[in-house]
Amino acid sequence: MGYVLGLPEAPALLPGAPTVVLDRVQDAGNVGSILRSSAAFGFTQIAALKGTALLWSPKVLRAGMGAHFALRLVEGLELAALDALAVPLLATSSHQGEWLHRARLPWPCGWLLGHEGQGVSPALQARAACHIRIAQPGGEESLNVAAAAAICLHASAALQAGA
Repeated sequence: MGYVLGLPEAPALLPGAPTVVLDRVQDAGNVGSILRSSAAFGFTQIAALKGTALLWSPKVLRAGMGAHFALRLVEGLELAALDALAVPLLATSSHQGEWLHRARLPWPCGWLLGHEGQGVSPALQARAACHIRIAQPGGEESLNVAAAAAICLHASAALQAGA
């Protein structure tokens, strides 16, 4: 015998909050790992665009390891909803942009993390205040989105801690 619980009502986006925007990130394990890193590095809000894995799915919950309860989670969003964020958006990219280790990252900000195979959509990239890439001297073409998220979010947190 089991129990069925309703999902919490989705809150509206909170303007000015440090936010991670998920653009069609489909692997539930990646989404959960990103939620965990977000909570660890002081990002308080997740904005999941349509096409992203469901934030309350069992695999996302397992991978998130409790991070759900430290975050404001808003899912099923259309691109236009991001206007409410009122923070500079930083787009991750494998091939273009300023090097993360040299970037002057704003705080608060919104990190844009894209689909595992396609990256951040062109429409979302057009909304970004800047594009950021991670140095990969080992020569790999790209990083797993959850690994890239942890690196970028840590960089923001480290700069904020030193401010």
